[in-house]
Amino acid sequence: MSFLFSSRSSKTFKPKKNIPEGSHQYELLKHAEATLGSGNLRQAVMLPEGEDLNEWIAVNTVDFFNQINMLYGTITEFCTEASCPVMSAGPRYEYHWADGTNIKKPIKCSAPKYIDYLMTWVQDQLDDETLFPSKIGVPFPKNFMSVAKTILKRLFRVYAHIYHQHFDSVMQLQEEAHLNTSFKHFIFFVQEFNLIDRRELAPLQELIEKLGSKDR
Repeated sequence: MSFLFSSRSSKTFKPKKNIPEGSHQYELLKHAEATLGSGNLRQAVMLPEGEDLNEWIAVNTVDFFNQINMLYGTITEFCTEASCPVMSAGPRYEYHWADGTNIKKPIKCSAPKYIDYLMTWVQDQLDDETLFPSKIGVPFPKNFMSVAKTILKRLFRVYAHIYHQHFDSVMQLQEEAHLNTSFKHFIFFVQEFNLIDRRELAPLQELIEKLGSKDR
C-alpha cells in the first residue's frame, strides 16, 4: 500500500493509477489498507466475506502496480542501459519482451527498456474499461483472471530484477524495509489465489521461503 512509502520515495516511474474515490473498489482498497495495518499479511490478503473475487484481485493488482511503480521510481538512476544491458534476475534468468500486439516476437532489450515496455503495457490493461471495469454493475470479462495472472507474473519480474541487480542501491537509500514489506504482501497475495506459477517465482524462491517461514 502506498502508506508504506516515505515522502522521499514519492517519485514514480509511470503516473500513479488512481481508483475513483467513492467507488466500491475504493472502499475495498481502504479495507485492504486497514487490514494491512494490523500487520498480519496472510490475513490481509484473504478475500473479504461477501466480496467478488475478480474485484478483489483487480483492486490489489492496481495497488501492486502503484507500489512497484514507486519502488522502481526510486532506483531508476541506477538501472541504466550501461548497468543493465539485459533484463535479468541474477545470472540464470533473463527476460525478453513481447506483448503479443505491438511486439509479437520476443526481443532482447535492456532492463530499463523492458521495464518501460512492461509498465506501459500494464497501464494500458488497467486503463481498459472492458478488462478492469470501474463502474458498479459492469461485469468482468471471461478472460479477466488470465489477464490478471499475466500482469502479476510480469510485475514479479520487476521485483526480481530489483532484488538481484539493485539491492545495494535500495539499502543505500534505506528503502529495504519498504521493498521487503511490499514484496511479502505481493507474494502472500499471489500464493493465496494461486496466481503465479511456481516456476516463474524461481528467481526469488529462497527469499520467498524465508519470508514464509518467518510468518509461521
